[in-house]
Amino acid sequence: MALQQSSIVRCQSPCRMFRSPLVARRLASQNPRRWTRSLSQLNSVTEADLAHFSQILPPAAILSTLSAASAADLEPFNNDWMNKYHGRSTTVLRPRTTQEVSAIVKHCSERRIGIVPQGGNTGLVGGSVPINDELVLSLGNMNSVRSFDDASGILVADAGCILQSLSDFLLPHDHVVPLDLGAKGSCQIGGNVSTNAGGLRLLRYGSLHGSVLGLEVVLPDGSILDQLTALRKDNTGYDLKQLFIGAEGTLGIVTGVSILTAAAPQASNNMMLALPTFSNVLPLYKEVKRQLAEILSAFEFIDRRAYDLAVKHGQGRALDEADVEGADCFVLVETSGSNREHDEQKLNKLLEDLMEQEPSLINTGVLATSPAQFSSLWAIREGLTESVGKEGKAYKYDISVPQDKFKEVLDITRDHLASKGLMHDQAVKHVVGYGHVGDGNLHLNVVADAYTPEIEAALEPFVYELVAKYQGSISAEHGIGVMKTHALPYSKNALSIEWMKKVKNLFDPKGIMNPGKVFEL
Repeated sequence: MALQQSSIVRCQSPCRMFRSPLVARRLASQNPRRWTRSLSQLNSVTEADLAHFSQILPPAAILSTLSAASAADLEPFNNDWMNKYHGRSTTVLRPRTTQEVSAIVKHCSERRIGIVPQGGNTGLVGGSVPINDELVLSLGNMNSVRSFDDASGILVADAGCILQSLSDFLLPHDHVVPLDLGAKGSCQIGGNVSTNAGGLRLLRYGSLHGSVLGLEVVLPDGSILDQLTALRKDNTGYDLKQLFIGAEGTLGIVTGVSILTAAAPQASNNMMLALPTFSNVLPLYKEVKRQLAEILSAFEFIDRRAYDLAVKHGQGRALDEADVEGADCFVLVETSGSNREHDEQKLNKLLEDLMEQEPSLINTGVLATSPAQFSSLWAIREGLTESVGKEGKAYKYDISVPQDKFKEVLDITRDHLASKGLMHDQAVKHVVGYGHVGDGNLHLNVVADAYTPEIEAALEPFVYELVAKYQGSISAEHGIGVMKTHALPYSKNALSIEWMKKVKNLFDPKGIMNPGKVFEL
């Protein structure tokens, strides 16, 4: 076994078999009535509406096929980046202020026009794309940092701020956003909050339910709910902001975010380890947690097929070809601390122990020795989504299951598709997986030659039944969107869904906010 190291970087079966009695009871108990709202109850944008919007926004902030814009101009707003979900909106509005959003929503409420709030449109479940011709309200022009307190670390920003831009803003202040995503160059903080995005470092910083301190939200009647507090502690009644975190814009439009940022680590390190078998992942995780403790910031799992796709499509190569021979999967470990010598001692002790263990948990590994290598190792993990996209059309399932079941889920899914005669280059090319071991989040990707009804029928509800078998979640961090509305009962019981609908009806009785998302129409 060899470990490449010179120094530490200083920088920064069939489908039905899975329906357990519990799931069967859960599904049978669901109210058979569909969600009471429908798009037929909503009105389309008219030229008169457009004239009204022109009194609120300047011409440059209005894009509509009812005036001078072409359908091609609206394509980036009507289609998701995977080209899987497609809307037919005629009008996109791009306000700059909360007051403009309020005026737009008030008019839409009076006219019963459906609204789709849209941030960076980087989602994977169709949550930010119209189902029909709803109005798209794009928040990209609301991109200002309102305030930052470098003592408390509290940042207040417009919802349209791009995540990477906020990271760049905080850099000279020695702070970091407690959220890191592969789409950080285009996703927006309002969308992150609205989908309760998890990301690569939830292990270190926790979820947005903990780090978001306050929100400014335009409600479905146009009123502005100002809870943009900069207080760490506020125990005065119901914590309303939590309702909007992960609501996907179905209860209101997030226009401002107050978030607790973290002190920037003074020493950051990472390493890529090759493992001979998946069964070593959890023992390795336990050992890494035990030895690295407070400085551990990420522990990412990549299966062999996913790694090979990253290499094939130019995301880099962490290890030499000879070193990956015999590897079943890979783990990327990151540490973030405040004392370089202390962190180096911990890492060196961990590596020594791993190398001396018999039998060893790892085959080999590489430790970053420069800022460039630190970035290149992360580029492999962050480039997996892009690599999968280049290989074919991906059916993506963002699921939570017990950590020791990651490989089992992949193998069962692959065997199921093979039993249907679908595992070949003209149908399903690969079944790959990667994810966040620390929070039990597996990204199951079924890479196909094309999106087809046959493949979708083979996958659904199979995947959701499999997840329910493990008492997991059908959506770990990407939300429900339009993709998973029918599958909600696999993760939520009837009473939970009933109360979720009551909350929706209370906030949005006309059903104009992001219709068809979270709940079926």
